[in-house]
Amino acid sequence: MSALVAGTRQVSAGPELQVDLDAVAANTRRFVRTARGEVMAVVKADGFGHGLAAVTATALANGATWIGVTSIAEAVAVRESGVDAPVLSWLNRVDADVSAAWRHGIDLSVPSLEHLAAIEHPGRPVRVHLQLDTGMARDGAAPDTWLALMAAARRAEVAGRVRVVGVMGHLARADEPGNPANAGGRQAMLRGVEMARQAGLRPSVRHLAATSATLTDPGTHLDLVRIGAGLVGIDPSGTTRLCPALRLTAPVVQVRRVTAGTGVGYGHTHVTERATTLALLPVGYADGLRRAVSGRAEVLLAGRRRPVVGMVSMDQAVVDVGDDPVVPGVEAVVFGPGDDGEPTVDDWARWAGTIAHEIVTGIGPRVGRCVR
Repeated sequence: MSALVAGTRQVSAGPELQVDLDAVAANTRRFVRTARGEVMAVVKADGFGHGLAAVTATALANGATWIGVTSIAEAVAVRESGVDAPVLSWLNRVDADVSAAWRHGIDLSVPSLEHLAAIEHPGRPVRVHLQLDTGMARDGAAPDTWLALMAAARRAEVAGRVRVVGVMGHLARADEPGNPANAGGRQAMLRGVEMARQAGLRPSVRHLAATSATLTDPGTHLDLVRIGAGLVGIDPSGTTRLCPALRLTAPVVQVRRVTAGTGVGYGHTHVTERATTLALLPVGYADGLRRAVSGRAEVLLAGRRRPVVGMVSMDQAVVDVGDDPVVPGVEAVVFGPGDDGEPTVDDWARWAGTIAHEIVTGIGPRVGRCVR
């Protein structure tokens, strides 16, 4: 094999996703400093694709005091990883296995009267957070049901079946600092808390803000903030430089020299304008590279940004390296923090017409993982 191009690294494995826990730690500490109350580390969707157990442990070791997930199954996995901090699950079916939550000491959200009735547990009260729709028309109890929900929750608490420890909401437009909808969501939340108190409830934890609001709107912090995307370096508000925690690489598996006028990939959506060298990467849309990036995306290869040409396939992507003598085994950086000129997750989100959250949670299972 010929000598490698300067600035490249020889690898033998396939695509690999490298998770930087130092970045998760730094981001967690930043939010702990910023928040006016406690920090809940939201580790749903396998820690936003970064590894549930690793992100959970890192966040708790760096100042987070709560863990948040969607399903009871995720919450049980957190408990089984050795976590004894409070854990909240907030997106469950009415007929979910509440006994698992009871056995593992998991807090549950209550977004409806039906959910409340289903999670009442005789003999040992389940810790619950009343979940209010504060402006999204999505999860949470609709405002016209709040009074009934508060009254029913109080009756269940007096009967010893639940313990109302929290009230929670969510902001629809927190990634747009200053949008009037955010002030409206905060006021709705405070009204809901007051209604709970008038019903005789004494929730100790009020939480509304996620990553964007935590960074841009201190008035929404209340007692607890929920940080998910921010833990792994994503700021949806675009106001703060966080530390990206992922780096995706792939080795070149084949190189070919082609003439001008060569069609590349399905449909020949790209035709070479001159003689050039094409490098094949064994990574495609089954691995998380959106097909929509075709004709837009770039990777870092042989020291420079190179265009991805032709359609991204299920398993493959083709890169035009011009006249540089790239050889099989050389590593391409698909995305990373951007410190060495490589594309970032934000770049890939822009090319795909989506958000960074979808990129980091969409990496396929056959991509190798390396946590450091």
